[in-house]
Amino acid sequence: MLHSIACIALPQMAPFEFGVICEVFGIDRSEQGGPTFDFHVVTADPGPVTTKLGFDVVVTEGLDAAYTADLVAVPASLIDSPADERVLDVVRAAVDRGAWVLSVCSGAFTLGHAGVLDGRRSTTHWMYTDQLAEMFPNTDVDPDVLFVQDDKVVTGAGTAAGIDAALHIVRTELGASAANIIARRMVVPPQRDGGQSQFIQTPVAECHSDSFAKVTEWMLEHLDEDLTVDLLARKALMSPRTFARRFRAETGTTPNAWLNRQRLLRAQQMLEETDYTLEEIARDTGFGAAAVMRHHFVKVLQTTPTAYRRLFGVRATA
Repeated sequence: MLHSIACIALPQMAPFEFGVICEVFGIDRSEQGGPTFDFHVVTADPGPVTTKLGFDVVVTEGLDAAYTADLVAVPASLIDSPADERVLDVVRAAVDRGAWVLSVCSGAFTLGHAGVLDGRRSTTHWMYTDQLAEMFPNTDVDPDVLFVQDDKVVTGAGTAAGIDAALHIVRTELGASAANIIARRMVVPPQRDGGQSQFIQTPVAECHSDSFAKVTEWMLEHLDEDLTVDLLARKALMSPRTFARRFRAETGTTPNAWLNRQRLLRAQQMLEETDYTLEEIARDTGFGAAAVMRHHFVKVLQTTPTAYRRLFGVRATA
């Protein structure tokens, strides 16, 4: 279970990426029914830690808490800065004991120096993917994703993709409801669309068109129905071909893929919060049959609805 978090403050770190980790894991959201973590900001040399924007962050804790944390998080820092062997030892120890390790943006270079990316897939900001692959040839760098999970090592792409990566870990450990509560407080999507949850192909733009915002809202209200492209195109007052093209341009994915993602999220919520049978949930979310819903769970989440309910359902929580 994800409980204790250690965020390692590094010299010349990027304030935004550091703040992403603090925002996701460092705030008590129990009043909204969300998770509360035992959160620590640690550093190799307690005291003022420089940031790349010229101001310091005062950190009072050394690295001790990181040696027992369930998650060790590494924010972005200058990629040409010398690696601190004490920090690298913390990262290696976390992987060795089976804890989660998360890097945001150029924090992947710290993981690379620690050797924990060897034999694993990884990513970083698109500006640095070639350099990451060149410096650490034993990792398979994917430049086109928001984040990559390989075992319990998660590398986030540039800047805001750290939110996606952090919420993915919360969702994996604590369920969709916990991730949704954090995302709602942060005013961000709980999960951006575009494929498997840990292998998102493209960032998804928000719907800037009022007509598409209205259509997607209507789609969410009618997930249990057979929502064909022809039907949706009529709702948007477009031809099917124009609708499909503009939907992809607005959302970054196809209408069918978007619907499947939303149906899956709704099914996760119902598995967590209700006692409905699998057939009832499949019908109410638009999958039609439990076997079809199971197929999508295995394909996207690498688990079955039954196993998901066992981990995150109301009885499991109790």
